[in-house]
Amino acid sequence: MPGQPQKTVIISGGTDGMGRAVALERLGRGDRVTVIGSSEDKGRALLDRAADPNLRFVRADLSSIAEVERVVADIGGQYEAIDALALFANRVSRKRKQTADGLEFTFALYYLSRYLLSHRLLPLLDAAPAPVVVNVAGVGNTAGAIRWDDPQLTRRYGPVRAQLQAARANDLLGVAFANRTATRTRYVAYHPGFTRSGVDNHDLRLVRGSLRLLARFFARPVAESVRPVVDWIDDPPRDPHTAVDRGKPLDASLKTLRPEDAERLTAYTEDLLRRHG
Repeated sequence: MPGQPQKTVIISGGTDGMGRAVALERLGRGDRVTVIGSSEDKGRALLDRAADPNLRFVRADLSSIAEVERVVADIGGQYEAIDALALFANRVSRKRKQTADGLEFTFALYYLSRYLLSHRLLPLLDAAPAPVVVNVAGVGNTAGAIRWDDPQLTRRYGPVRAQLQAARANDLLGVAFANRTATRTRYVAYHPGFTRSGVDNHDLRLVRGSLRLLARFFARPVAESVRPVVDWIDDPPRDPHTAVDRGKPLDASLKTLRPEDAERLTAYTEDLLRRHG
């Protein structure tokens, strides 16, 4: 946009839905955008749709620790600073799947990839004038919990249980990031609410049909849900950590944002990463 400096924006899960919409909106404002996604076909389709030299696509399986590290190295070789990191990557798995690292798939993709990207790219974020991380998940929802006795859900897996646990982990990720990290980077946890995004990605036909029907009548348009994300990239909040549920700022005293739980999850995550080299 006229008068706005060009920004560098990294988007995980950016070939579909809200991530894709943010990518196209930021490209329209003249930014450099790198989109990370698992589908080569969807990445190529986005490149063709945008037809913009400022767009890069990096194909990666973000459920793999090694793949996330490869992406971080790729981005580090391209840019000296990052203005914004927008985290969207997620996928529902009907049955329990184990990644190459021996981790439960939803935990690895929905939570751990976001932990790694936000922490590994922090030096590049802090090199920007007003950096921000936007984590798009389910903050404000209090359903679900971290299964501290079995975070990898080896005993009682269910797709809803896995999604809710990873969502609660992302709530705590933002708290820990702001509280423990000496950084200028602002962290925003954002729940957009039910949006017409990703309703075709469920692997059960009946569930896909139900989601499409619900989305037709009740879901918010993608453009409406991503508007705050697009705006935070230009104007990050002043506070180190901000949590917003469908336009409503949340109080830090919410039970799913307890600092002691955030510290506990961070300790578990760091130990897990040490054990995986």
